[in-house]
Amino acid sequence: MSSFIHGTEIMQAARKGGYAHGAYNTNNLEWTKAILAAAQAKGVPAVVQSSMGAAKYMGGYKVVRQLVEGLVESMNITVPVVMHLDHGNFEAAKEAIEAGYSSVMFDGHDLPFEENVAKTKEIVALAHPKGISVEAEVGSIGGEEDGIIGAGELASVEEAKELAATGIDFLAAGIGNIHGVYPENWEGLNFDRLSEIAEAVEVPLVLHGGSGIPKDQIQKAIDLGVAKINVNTEQQISWSKAVKAYYAADKDEAEKGFDPRKVLAPGTQAIQDTVEERIDWFASQKGNN
Repeated sequence: MSSFIHGTEIMQAARKGGYAHGAYNTNNLEWTKAILAAAQAKGVPAVVQSSMGAAKYMGGYKVVRQLVEGLVESMNITVPVVMHLDHGNFEAAKEAIEAGYSSVMFDGHDLPFEENVAKTKEIVALAHPKGISVEAEVGSIGGEEDGIIGAGELASVEEAKELAATGIDFLAAGIGNIHGVYPENWEGLNFDRLSEIAEAVEVPLVLHGGSGIPKDQIQKAIDLGVAKINVNTEQQISWSKAVKAYYAADKDEAEKGFDPRKVLAPGTQAIQDTVEERIDWFASQKGNN
């Protein structure tokens, strides 16, 4: 019996309450433990998400679901947990639904818009009878995610309305955000377009490429209706820096210092620290009041 929640209600409450939930990508056991530990420490729901690439690396959607489920039990995690597919294509969304994810993103932004709408409706029809949330995307998020490259164009308000009408639970919209590290010449989020979309649709909005956006822009986006913020790159950078420092200090030369559990521990703690900081940024704790 799955211990996951689907996430629709917590995202709706976040949009109404003026806060957001972070959605944190996992890549392995350590990543998952760090995300769950951070959410438990802060007393907020944990949204653990895997990309298609990460799921393949980890052994498949069923393995990822079982890993998260097992850690929820063994770590005595008592906060609600959402198991989400990030940027899934049509087949991946169907696989994740079958594997027991509680929430899926079907990313059809690279398809002709009419096909994006049609396939989104199909995923909603498959997911909702099983109590699974669906996220869709309108407009392109800049950068690259699992081989899908977006230029970062602004989402159309009319297309946002049409996609929201398919029955999805939350909507990712391109507002100048990108995946990965933001370039120095990045012009920032387009709050005018975000405001227009937020006025046009009632579903909670999702901000992809949450890593690297300044705190003040993050919080303004939340004020305008963003309820879910994806974080991945910042975790990877903090992990890399911590493990690099371990080797730079020659700690691997100490007794048993080459033990992978010792090598990976600083990186795991760095991920947890990053997630806890973002929870504070997003004011996720407001949902407990």
